[in-house]
Parts: sequence; C-alpha cells; structure tokens
Amino acid sequence: MTKPRDLILLVDDDLAVRESLKFALELEGLAVRAFSSGAELLRHPDLLRAGCLVLDYKMPEMDGFEVLSRLAARHVPLPVILITPDATGPVRRRAKAAGVRHVLEKPLSDSTLRDSIADVLSNPG
Repeated sequence: MTKPRDLILLVDDDLAVRESLKFALELEGLAVRAFSSGAELLRHPDLLRAGCLVLDYKMPEMDGFEVLSRLAARHVPLPVILITPDATGPVRRRAKAAGVRHVLEKPLSDSTLRDSIADVLSNPG
C-alpha cells in the first residue's frame, strides 16, 4: 500500500513524456498524479499530501520557476525535482536558489529519475 507521502506529482506539457514517466514510476510502485500544466497542478487539492513534485522547466504559459514561485507564495513545502532539456549553469543556479533538490536533464537515463525520487522520499527535509 502506498503511503500518502509517496504520492508523486508530475507536471509536463508533453503528453508522451508525461504518460511514459507516469507509467515508469507506477511500475516502481509509486502513486502518480500527472498534470499537463502548472495551472492544473496549482488547482490540485492535495498538494500538501505529496512526497515529491517532478516539474518540467520549459512549459508554455507558466514555466517551472513560476510554478515554484506560486507554490512558495502559498507556503507549500514540496520537495522538487526539475526536469529540463537545458540544464545549463544559470538554470542550475536558479533551481538551487529556489530550493530544487535535483535538476535532471532530458532525455532522462533509465534510473536517474527513480533514484532522485527515492532520495527525496527517504530524505524529505
């Protein structure tokens, strides 16, 4: 049985990426709720129950850093893994300043996301 803090929230505007990541994480025994946008995520009633947020950086309308800003304004202390095709130094520095736990570059290797989620769930602080 999945513990409430093992709920993974996943935000990616690319349907194929979102569905494949959700499927892979569910195969690992994790409960996953997937969203196509930051706005959709922010409407979710159980943000405080989640153990981790996997967040795409580059999305139309509201990028990952805007989502992080809005979560911070709402005092939602959610551990975040940022995924991006562009993990440059400036992106990594901005992510670190925003409290992001891991920055992963797309395309993701086989175990990178799984290992990062395991780290966040076992070390929530």
